[in-house]
Amino acid sequence: MESDSSESLHSQPSFIARLFYTVTRKYQNLLDKSVPHPLPRWVFSLLLELLYLARVFLLQGWYIVTYALGIYQLNLFIAFLTPKMEPVVTEDNDEDGPMLPTKANEEFKPFIRRLPEFKFWYSGMRSILIASFCTFFDLFNVPVFWPILVMYFFILFFLTMRRQIEHMIKYRYLPWSRGKTKYKGKEDTGDVIQ
Repeated sequence: MESDSSESLHSQPSFIARLFYTVTRKYQNLLDKSVPHPLPRWVFSLLLELLYLARVFLLQGWYIVTYALGIYQLNLFIAFLTPKMEPVVTEDNDEDGPMLPTKANEEFKPFIRRLPEFKFWYSGMRSILIASFCTFFDLFNVPVFWPILVMYFFILFFLTMRRQIEHMIKYRYLPWSRGKTKYKGKEDTGDVIQ
């Protein structure tokens, strides 16, 4: 009898494990519910980013953390704009590279992002929260001349975006769509053809 009771005690997860499992499940449920609502997610993300920038501005420090946050978010943005599969230039195409299908018998390949929108948002939110957490510790407040960092960030931003736009022009793709195409048929006159 004793061995049965001791086995049942050890087979149940501990209180910490159950608490962790419950919190993880509720967190994942909240994330799952937020997936179909991109606008509120991005508005919340923008507000959190503005709060972070206000904190850095008011504290007059943590410029290295802010610079690292900016570089990381720039990399996320570039991955968001880039197609998952690099367009392959085949020998039968002209020198301009592959093009979108122009005839009905050509295959259409939709634009698939390297970094999907939700993962882009989620990684951005995590980076903002980590950067905000770092501003509570003086260890990360490295003294630097911040105008150099700002200048370097903008140079890096413009060069990277120029390269990305050239890539988009070369392979003729747009990383966004205007929504689903709606076709208009003939108007219904109400007459029944027999």
